[in-house]
Amino acid sequence: MDHDGHGAGTDLPPFTLGRALEFSPDPVFLIGSLAVLALYAWGVLRLRGRGDAWPIGRTLAFALGLLTVVAVTCTGLNDYGMVLFSAHMTQHMVISMVSPLLLLLGAPITLALRALPTAGRGGHGPRELLVAVLHSRWARVVSSPLFTIPLFIASLYGLYFTPLFDFLMGSRVGHLAMMLHFLAVGLVFFWPIMGIDPGPHRAGHLMRMLELFATMPFHAFFGIALMMATEPMVDTFASPSASLGVHAVEDQEAAGGMAWAFSEIPTVVVLLALVVQWYFSEQRTARRTDRAADRTGDRDLADYNAYLASLHSRG
Repeated sequence: MDHDGHGAGTDLPPFTLGRALEFSPDPVFLIGSLAVLALYAWGVLRLRGRGDAWPIGRTLAFALGLLTVVAVTCTGLNDYGMVLFSAHMTQHMVISMVSPLLLLLGAPITLALRALPTAGRGGHGPRELLVAVLHSRWARVVSSPLFTIPLFIASLYGLYFTPLFDFLMGSRVGHLAMMLHFLAVGLVFFWPIMGIDPGPHRAGHLMRMLELFATMPFHAFFGIALMMATEPMVDTFASPSASLGVHAVEDQEAAGGMAWAFSEIPTVVVLLALVVQWYFSEQRTARRTDRAADRTGDRDLADYNAYLASLHSRG
C-alpha cells in the first residue's frame, strides 16, 4: 500500500479470512478501546466494592462490543478495508450495527451514574456534568428521531455516492475518521431505541419499533443498488490490484449483499428485543397495580360499591 493510503498498485495477497485477521492494530482504536474497557471495569468494581450488584450479562455485552470494534479496526481487515469494497463494507456494518448494540446493552450511562461519586450540595463533579448533558437541549436534539433517522440514512447515501467518500479514503486518517463516524452514528441511532440507558427522548415501545423500521427500506435499497450495478459506483474501489484476485463489480456485489443482510438481521434481533422488553414492561406494570390494590385493600372498588349501594338505598 502506498504512503497516501490508496489501494492502487498494492501488492497485498489475495483476500482470505486467515490473512484478514492478521494483527495490525490501529493505535487510536486499540488504545481507546482499552481505556474505555478500563473505565467500565472501574465502575463495576466500584459498585461491587460497596455491595451493589451489576449484571454480568451487561459486562460481557460491553466487552464483546469493544472486541468487535477492535476486530474490524485493529486487524488485517482494516488494511483490506482500504482496497476492497467488501472488506470496507464489513467494517462499516459491524461498527455501525453490531458494535453499538452490544455497547448499549452494557448500559454504560447507567453504570456511570451509579458509580461516579456525587459532588455534594452545590458541587459540580463528573456525575453532575453527565446529568446536565443528559438533560440538555443538545441531548434532546441528538436523540430525536427527526435527527437520528436522517443522520443514519445520510451516512449511506451522502457518503458513498458523493466525492466525500473518495476524499476520506485517500488517507488512513480519513478512513479512521470515517470509522469513528460510523460508530457514533450507530450509538446515537440505537440509544433511544434500545431504551436501557436514561435519555431525554424515551418513546413508547411501538414508536421505537417504527423508528427502527423507518430506516430499513433505505438501508435495503442501498445494498440492492450496489448489487444490481453493472459498473463500479465508487472510484476508490473501481480498479483493485490484480494481486487481490477480485473483480471490482463482483466485489461491489459482495459489499451490497453485506449491506442488505445487515439491514435485515440486526433489525430483526432488535425488534425481538423490543417485543420482549414490551412484554416484561407490561408484566411489571400489572404487578405494581396488583401490589397497590393489595396495599389499599381494593379501597377504590369498595368505595365504588358503597356509592352504588347508597344510590340504591335512595332509590
